[in-house]
Amino acid sequence: MNAVIELLNSHRSIRKFTDQPIPQETVNTLVQAGQAAATSSFIQACTVIQVNDQDKRNQLVECSGGQAYVGEAPVFLVFCADMQRNKLACEMNDAEINSGFTEQFITATVDVGLFAQNLTIAAESLGLGIVYIGGIRNQIARVSELLELPELVYPVFGLCLGYPDQNPEVKPRLPVEVILKQDSYSDSGDKETIAEYDKSVREYYQSRTGGNKEMTWSEQMSGMLVKEARPHMLSFLQERGFLLK
Repeated sequence: MNAVIELLNSHRSIRKFTDQPIPQETVNTLVQAGQAAATSSFIQACTVIQVNDQDKRNQLVECSGGQAYVGEAPVFLVFCADMQRNKLACEMNDAEINSGFTEQFITATVDVGLFAQNLTIAAESLGLGIVYIGGIRNQIARVSELLELPELVYPVFGLCLGYPDQNPEVKPRLPVEVILKQDSYSDSGDKETIAEYDKSVREYYQSRTGGNKEMTWSEQMSGMLVKEARPHMLSFLQERGFLLK
């Protein structure tokens, strides 16, 4: 196993950071690393907003459900799916963008994920820690207004960035045999394998919380997926021009 794979396998979410600042030059370098990720048809549909204003940070804490580290991390970034820039490219060539199609929504959103993960790996290689903040989508319209996002742009998630002030365990992932299929999809044996995996997840949570949380992966998923998740998203994306009404 080489150093890159070891780095990838050692990822943890960091929610407590030191006060050590991150030079802007480092942030710029990380964004450039993010830009180097694969991009569908060269659309480069990711825009990153670095939020420095503390008042805006505090409002983003509220939008994300009270996650204090959003306001405390040395750097907070918001990753946006952005087809506005592509609209400008069309205008520069006397063409009218044909927007609102699911394919554009998917490719722009995937671009953001690839970009952010490249940036994350680069950050961790420098000894920095990160945690993704999907909670900003809880109040996505307010976040968009706060960041003055135009039509054809929407926030996908935030990212806290800083030097770690904690050393949590690596959270166990599903066994490879559940994830990697050969030639066709089959879930034969997956229930039994997941049941064994559940035991390791329960032990992880018990260790991490000092016995205050006892939950398996399947329990966590069944509790989450029986509820309607962010039903406001569809109308919001339609209003933004990402999906046809």
